[in-house]
Amino acid sequence: MLLLSGCASFSSEGGFGSVRSMTKERIGKDVAWVKSDADSAMVDRTIEPLLARPLLVDDAVTIALLNNKGLQAEYAELGISEAELVQAGRLSNPLFSFGRLSRGGEVEIERQLMLPVMGLLTMPVAKRIARRSFEQAQLRAAGEALSVADNTRRAYFSAVAAQESATYMEQVKLAAEASAELAVRMVAAGNWSKLHLAREQAFYADVVVQLARAMQERVSQRERLTRLMGLSGKRAAFTLPNRLPDLPKTPKEPGELEADALKNRLDVLMARRELAGLADSLGLTRTTRFVNVLDVSYLRNSLAESPTKETGYEIELQIPLFDWGGARVARAEAMYMQALHRTAEITVNARSEVREAYTGYRSTYDIAKHYRDEVVPIQKRISEEQLLRYNGMLISVFELIADSRLQVASVNASIEALRDFWMAESALQMAQTGRAAGAVPLGRKSGPAAAPAAH
Repeated sequence: MLLLSGCASFSSEGGFGSVRSMTKERIGKDVAWVKSDADSAMVDRTIEPLLARPLLVDDAVTIALLNNKGLQAEYAELGISEAELVQAGRLSNPLFSFGRLSRGGEVEIERQLMLPVMGLLTMPVAKRIARRSFEQAQLRAAGEALSVADNTRRAYFSAVAAQESATYMEQVKLAAEASAELAVRMVAAGNWSKLHLAREQAFYADVVVQLARAMQERVSQRERLTRLMGLSGKRAAFTLPNRLPDLPKTPKEPGELEADALKNRLDVLMARRELAGLADSLGLTRTTRFVNVLDVSYLRNSLAESPTKETGYEIELQIPLFDWGGARVARAEAMYMQALHRTAEITVNARSEVREAYTGYRSTYDIAKHYRDEVVPIQKRISEEQLLRYNGMLISVFELIADSRLQVASVNASIEALRDFWMAESALQMAQTGRAAGAVPLGRKSGPAAAPAAH
């Protein structure tokens, strides 16, 4: 065990391989931990071709997973946790003391070497606790990667939808401006009342306000996506497609959503690891409740006037006279029961969240499909009929323009419905694999590393 404690060292990848595999299994995307100039150059070579073309949602997620600076900062937790694991596998350094006493002409020299025996005895359990803490850090890092991917998908669909709405409102504004100008001319010619003019001007003024809001929303959503992808400077001038992706032909079937969530969700796996780690910590606390300090020392004393050396050993043992370790055991048991109930809560919440996410997915699919197959086609047929009537001189140009206004609300609602579907699809994927949006993550202080351990 002395040999093993001296050989404890850091791994070459810092545990990031597990993070990469967990992320790849769940969303099919690769991640990178940028720790050198070579890593940074690799990221640049990967994202430059993606930014040179209109950005797809998969491209945006790829860029965010490689270039998001907050995510890179989260990966540093792996290094911290691995350092704690390596430290747990190493004995505390032995203590050496030297003393020199003089009395008259006599000189006494005392040497003492002290070894931490209790640390050696409890090292296997301490290493298991640190190992589970390291595994939790890997789960947290993978969970953060999934969260960044989910937020990027949502931001992407919001940005494309906002851009599409702003483009449409620009067209509406041009039509409203032309209508208001025509109304002014008709009033000047005496062919229209001032009431009709006021209505056209009011509509134009309202459209100007709606366009300003749409333009601001486009900027806000685009900048949110830019931050998630970690872009700045010239790279922030990326191009988005003109419209959202089409609705799938058929929605996903529910399948075994709850079972898959319990098997794949990282917050569930993390809670189980935390529970197992605290169970080990509880066993360690109970083992060392009476004897928590045990040191063995080798002594070698000498007198300057005597050639005879005094040798021997000394054992230092803490006597459980006032503190029998009951408080430490009670604290460990309370932390274990807390983790037990927290694990049960996370499991119940995971089942509920995945059911809720699928319901939202199906309802938004049905709504978007209804707009695509019913609402928008009906409005289009109405416009075509009105155009025929206008060509037959049965209605005026203002009636034709008034009808086009009714399409504004339906077109914007259709864009929003399609955006909501794609965001719900992303939420369903996140509910099955990672921590659902709004869920409270397990912090570092609640993990096994916070459990009481032997000194």
